[in-house]
Amino acid sequence: MPDIVTLYADNPENEWQRLQRDPFHRLEYDTTLHFLAPLLPETGRVLDAGGGPGRYSIALARRGLQVTLFDLTPALLGVAQREALRAGVAGQVECQQGSIIDLSAYPDDCFDVALCLGGPLSHVRGAAARATAVRELLRVARPGGLVAVSVMGRLAVVIEAAAHWPQEIADVAGWRGLWRDGEDEHFAGRHYCHFFLAEELETLLSSAGLAVEQRVGLEGIGSHDWEAVNRLACQEPQSYAHWLEAHLALATHPAVVATSGHILMLGRKPA
Repeated sequence: MPDIVTLYADNPENEWQRLQRDPFHRLEYDTTLHFLAPLLPETGRVLDAGGGPGRYSIALARRGLQVTLFDLTPALLGVAQREALRAGVAGQVECQQGSIIDLSAYPDDCFDVALCLGGPLSHVRGAAARATAVRELLRVARPGGLVAVSVMGRLAVVIEAAAHWPQEIADVAGWRGLWRDGEDEHFAGRHYCHFFLAEELETLLSSAGLAVEQRVGLEGIGSHDWEAVNRLACQEPQSYAHWLEAHLALATHPAVVATSGHILMLGRKPA
């Protein structure tokens, strides 16, 4: 995936800032941790596959977990090492380079928690390769261990296309490839991406043997009006607090999951 390495190596600081850029972007990060945290063990080993600059790795290390951050892009791993040092958890975050479709560096059943968060699976080209990545994630998780995967949602992009990419819709082949198959060569960006339907992700995980227990829309009810979410958070903090309550309560509603910008699913590897 050389194009993906180039994409993130061009500006690794952008990816570090992405999840904290504004209230809308923080929804993905905060909602992920909201649903993930109650399921985490107090101690143990975590694999953060495709974890990029380490936002989640550092958060979990602060909870006392030992984290292996595994990512394809050396520049992102460099940011992760720097930020882990700043956070005082450098001894709990081990950075290793590699692709999520090949976790052969790790034996079976060696992690208490296996994560693939933020959409790295969406950058894997081809259904067979994506299936391999999921099988590898489950292979290295211990029996009964927590497994969590989040991807980029297809319906969110299709819903927003008229507002954000009207000229791109004129390319009928690219447009049909997006809404029919989830395949985006250059529609909404300058790199390959596969956008998932919620049922597609669940089928992929279930086929690998994961018993999916929770389905979450990470941007949830705020998925389709970024400016309104940011405006509410900045100008009406009390109203935003009330809005967040509704966001978290409705994040698992099937319609919200299906249309969210990022979709998270959590489950446990069969014992």
